Amino acid sequence: MTSVPGSVPGVDHPEEQTEAEVTLVGRNISVSSRVEVVHDGVISVRPSAGEFLEQVVVQVGDQVEVFWKGEDTQRAVPAEVITVEQGAVLRWRMRMTGPAESSQRRKAVRGRVAIPVRAEYGTVDLTGETVDLSEAGLRAQFEGFGMMPEPGNTMMLTFELGDGPVKTKAEVVRTQARGARWLMSIRFVNMAEKDQDRVRRRVFQALREERAKTID
Repeated sequence: MTSVPGSVPGVDHPEEQTEAEVTLVGRNISVSSRVEVVHDGVISVRPSAGEFLEQVVVQVGDQVEVFWKGEDTQRAVPAEVITVEQGAVLRWRMRMTGPAESSQRRKAVRGRVAIPVRAEYGTVDLTGETVDLSEAGLRAQFEGFGMMPEPGNTMMLTFELGDGPVKTKAEVVRTQARGARWLMSIRFVNMAEKDQDRVRRRVFQALREERAKTID
């Protein structure tokens, strides 16, 4: 299915059964998602929002941007949330409100990557595992210990990409306690460009692996 007769999947809108990033306009929240159906100008996605189950992430009427990786460029289309389905299966439906175009700002592509991560926070070392990863930051579940870091706090992060460790300064964006575990969204601060390239390669590897699973 296509959104409009003659529209090109991957150019005018994300392709079905691929990854897309939904960013809430005016809020520092981005959620990776799987595009299920695109039809009559409506994009239906299943968000990877398990870490937000206890929060209201989007509401009907919210303005969003949908980002995806085109053939050789990052693409984006503005949209409005028209349906939010909760329950066992999360599903958002968004009506496109304008034409797609190459993203004018560099948008970090996020992939589901589960790797060990360590955070040095003051005199405390936190250990955990990433939920997803991009060249701009990560979300991770940590074993809680001491006082939970607050948004704006800085820390040193170390994680292993397979070709060696990455160590970078980082800043906490959001935190959420889940019993003895803490879910934290963290952005990288002044990460070396070579390490950004390494992270980007690992993310696209994860996206290729995810897509291969759906094809199989």
